[in-house]
Amino acid sequence: MNTRVKGLRGSRAQRGVSARCAASKDVSQQRSWSSATTARADRATAPRGSEGRVASVHENGPRHLFDVGASGDKGGPGAGTAVAAAGAVGAALYAGKKLLNFSSGSRPYDANVGDEYDSWTNDGVLEYYWGEHIHLGYYSDAELQRGWRKKDFKEAKYDFIEEMLKWSGAIGSEAEGAKEPKNILDVGCGIGGTSRYLAAKFPNAKVTGITISEEQVRRATELARERGLGNVEFKLMDALNLTFEDDQFDLVWGCESGEHMPDKRRYVEQMTRVLAPGGNLAIATWCQRHSTESTPFTDAERADLQFLYDEWAHPYFISIKDYEGILRDTTAFAEVSTDDWTVPTIASWRHSVWVGVVDPWIVVFKGPVVWYKTIREIVTLERMHRAFDSGLMDYGMIKGTKAQAAQPVGAGAAQAEGERPFTDAWYSW
Repeated sequence: MNTRVKGLRGSRAQRGVSARCAASKDVSQQRSWSSATTARADRATAPRGSEGRVASVHENGPRHLFDVGASGDKGGPGAGTAVAAAGAVGAALYAGKKLLNFSSGSRPYDANVGDEYDSWTNDGVLEYYWGEHIHLGYYSDAELQRGWRKKDFKEAKYDFIEEMLKWSGAIGSEAEGAKEPKNILDVGCGIGGTSRYLAAKFPNAKVTGITISEEQVRRATELARERGLGNVEFKLMDALNLTFEDDQFDLVWGCESGEHMPDKRRYVEQMTRVLAPGGNLAIATWCQRHSTESTPFTDAERADLQFLYDEWAHPYFISIKDYEGILRDTTAFAEVSTDDWTVPTIASWRHSVWVGVVDPWIVVFKGPVVWYKTIREIVTLERMHRAFDSGLMDYGMIKGTKAQAAQPVGAGAAQAEGERPFTDAWYSW
């Protein structure tokens, strides 16, 4: 079998696979599908098949008409149509490159993140394809070798939550004894998929999700009510100005919300402030590579980053190393560590396009405005994939355990001379 991970350049793939297989080469490949199925059945209170579906669309329109098997079987009643749809997506990409001005982003950051998420929530397309979890999925080395299309796109997101939860340190292994968080804060909760998942997994815990989108609060609350979850609530709140008292939460979870924050340092400091002593902060976020005076961004890299900033309302990204530095500067953490999860998450970008290839009808029936937006989204998803594949961007995992007797947040040493401030001006080029 070719052990090179499909869809990744050799350096990325080999680095990721070797790092994860060094301890036990065949662990992931020996996973029992029956055990995995049993574990998945215990994860949430709602059937996966119904999760994330927009009722008005699914009750009145076709669903998965192309019927391409999850196992990647060739042929079948929908195979020819799927190929035709793939050609249509290719044509859309060509049109986006040749006929439309995609050299600059259409939604630059202007304190408009809440408005953009209101729009994405209301049109229903994002939820239809991505489900309740608006974040990337997790693909093991064995799954990548088999081919990412053989994995369910939404299932990959559940796997990501489980992997992030284990990595966070918030739960103990069997050898360490039972350990469960009791008070959880989900910062930038979207439509609340992760918040509800954690509420179902830890029924004795209280889970709070916050977002700056009124429509996301509405939809998240609606879905929690449908699931019968009484231990989760959603609030309209700015992550940079949390209204909670200090030292409240024993798990603070920030999954793909830091990208939209105009002040990364304050984002971390606010989450740290409300984290209880001994509690765990876990951040998953898109990062750009670390630049130095000897390794500055090229003009082409800057142009690529600027498009990614401006298309999805991002003020700027920072590097994994920069995030680590911010956590350490708070002086509140007894332990800080990071990891790069580019390899297990990168398949999500093209997988998200593929689910639209095999089931395009929600877009088809929405009309020309949504068609245009979808073409832009396809182009951006592909450009995201290329940025992560080339090393321009990394998928950053940053965590810290708050000291039992931490200093006040921000009481650390002043920023070292010559270091760049974490502000909008930093990436004004």
